[in-house]
Order: sequence, then structure tokens, then C-alpha cells
Amino acid sequence: MNRLFISLLEGTKIAFSAIWTNKTRAILTTTCIVIGIVSVTAMNTISDGIDRTFEESMDMLGRNVVYVEKWPWGFGGEYRWWDYRNRREMEVSYVDRLRELTPSASDVSAAARRNVSVRHLERSADGVSLSGVTTGYFNTSGINIEDGRVFTDSEVQRVARVVILGSTVADALFPNQDPIGKQVHIRGQRFTVIGVTEKQGSFLGMEDFDNAMIMPITSFGTMFSLRFGVQLTVQFPDDESMIDGEYEVIGAMRQIRQLDPLDDDDFAINKAALFEQEFQGMKMVIYGIGIFLTGLALFVGGIGVMNIMFVSVKERTKEIGIRKAVGAKSWEILLQFLMEAIVICLVGGLIGVLLSVGVTHLINQFFVAYMDWTTVVNAILICAFIGILFGYLPSSRAAKSDPIESLRYE
Repeated sequence: MNRLFISLLEGTKIAFSAIWTNKTRAILTTTCIVIGIVSVTAMNTISDGIDRTFEESMDMLGRNVVYVEKWPWGFGGEYRWWDYRNRREMEVSYVDRLRELTPSASDVSAAARRNVSVRHLERSADGVSLSGVTTGYFNTSGINIEDGRVFTDSEVQRVARVVILGSTVADALFPNQDPIGKQVHIRGQRFTVIGVTEKQGSFLGMEDFDNAMIMPITSFGTMFSLRFGVQLTVQFPDDESMIDGEYEVIGAMRQIRQLDPLDDDDFAINKAALFEQEFQGMKMVIYGIGIFLTGLALFVGGIGVMNIMFVSVKERTKEIGIRKAVGAKSWEILLQFLMEAIVICLVGGLIGVLLSVGVTHLINQFFVAYMDWTTVVNAILICAFIGILFGYLPSSRAAKSDPIESLRYE
């Protein structure tokens, strides 16, 4: 065991010495590994980022709610838009009927959305998602208020001009100020800010859910028509009650719409599970492509290491003969060159990991990426594996060389 440790230490020293002696060659070789590790790490950070963001985004959609809409979410199969466009629109009045006809539901709400610009004095924010909602929306959406309050049923009934800001909008219009009680202008009308929502983040790293505003649906109706684009949300206490509750909603909507038993549904039931199922398929495709490309990059890097190790073994044939002549065992020669291959890969891996920190930050500007310590550990282990896998053959050739022939080599 002591001799093995000494051989490992000696092999590592010789490996660093050989790398330092042939710096140009070592740089070219490690470049292949750097590219491979950056590719692997980037793929891992993107996949981890997608997983984390997807879970957060599913929580935003709500896992125990169903959305009743005119249009189904377009996932998979044939999307018969020519049939869907002729369907009747959802109505805000359906909310009370759904509450009566779906006893297992914990709450029902209605919402309609438009993109608008909002202004406060000389400051403005464009492309803000404005939602007109009923009071039940704050339960069905899971949105929490960080500052201020939500509006009441009486404010909905009397068409109160009040609004709740998302954190992004609040920061844009009221930097370093408390927006509660201040007024903003939306489409020429003045609204009083009564609340600011908690920060939600972005949906799949793209759409900013905090770049939004919420107001009573009746107030929304004074600026936009509620004859189209209304979405109904039915919330259930848990996922289990939602299974049977979904059929309740379908039956209730058929009753509200006064459909005959043989008539097709003229509405869509959408839920987060549909999005999740479709996204899992997309994610597998992304992962498959990523694994192929990163595997290819590592394979090219490994071939580069193997090639340079064969060159190194050939150049140091006489050194191998001398070491064997003075008593070095074959396994010690094997270990020496194997350590050299591993060291080359580890140096490239460390450089690749450092570069990946910057790459991860860059990706985050456009998409989602997340790096944790397991990604770094995996990258180092992969480097060691590549060094062993592609360094074994040239190291084995060095270990099996005949000492007499090696000493005669010029």
C-alpha cells in the first residue's frame, strides 16, 4: 500500500513535469477537454435550470386548478382551430353558477387580460399584463400580497378604480417609494394603488409574472370588452379531489351552456398536468440532443488525449527502458502514464468549470441555467473517467514494452 501511494505521488509529479515541458502540446490537448467539459456543464446547468424553473412555473399555474376556456391549450395532435373559433365565449356570470354546481370546488374565479402601458408622473412601463379579476382570483391563483391589500366584493360591484401592482411594475414606477395610495394612469383613467404582490419570478425563465397589474373585473370592463377572452378558474382543495371535480366542472358547464346529451363540449378544460406532460416530452428531446452533443465533444477530447499520450509514450521509450532496468514494475509504468492522462484531463476540467461559471451567467441572460456543487463534482469525475478510459491503452503499451528494446530505442 505504501509503495502504491509513493507510485501515485511520483506519477503525479512526473505528469506535471511532462506537461510543463511540453506546454504547447498540453494546452492543445486540454483545449479539447475544456470544450467538452464546458459543453457538459452547460448542458447540466440548463437542464437543472429548466427543472427548477419548471417546478416553480407549475406552482404559478396551479396544480389543483382547472381552467375553463373557449380555446384548449395546443399540445399535441390536431388543433382544430376552425371548430374552436365558433364556440361561445366564457361569461363572468358563470362564476356564481359554477360555485353552485361544483360543491367539491374550494373557489371559482374569472379573469380577463390585456397588455397595456401604465404611467405615474414622468415614469412609465410598457407591455404590462393587466388582469381584471373577481375576488376569488387571489385564492385560485395563489398570488400573495406583500404590501397593502386586495380589493373587496363591494369594490368590484361599485366598479372601484383600484389596482394592485406586480413587483416589477412597482419598482419601475415607484423606485425607492411606497406606492400604496399613489395614483397611476391606465388608458387615460386614474387608478389608486392599493397593493403590491409578492415577487413570483418568470415563467420558464421567459415571461415575467411580476410585470403585471390586477384590478376588479368590472373596472377592467370599462376599458375593454368582456365579451371575449374571459377565463374561468376552478380550484379544488387537493389533487385527489380534483380528479372527480374535473367531471363536476364538465357537467356543470354543459348544464350552464344548456347542451343536449349528444352535443359535443363547446368549451375546453385546461390544466397544468397537460402542460407538464407535453413539456416532459420536449425536455426528453432537449436532453437527448444535449447528451449526444456533449458526448461527441468529450469523445473528441478523449481521442485527443489518447493521441497525445501515444506520442508521449513513443518519445519517452528510452526513459521507460531505464525505469524498468532499475526495477520499476509494469504496473508502476502503467500508473505513471495513466496519472499523466488523468492530470491533463483534470486541468482541462478545472479550466472548463471556471469558464462554465461565466457561460452559466451568460445563459441566464437569455434562458435559464443553474449550477450547483453536484455539477462541479460530476464534471471532475467525468474528467477522471475520460483520463482513465482514453489513457489506459497508451499507458498499457508503455507498461508492456520490452526494457531491452526500449533501451536500444533512439
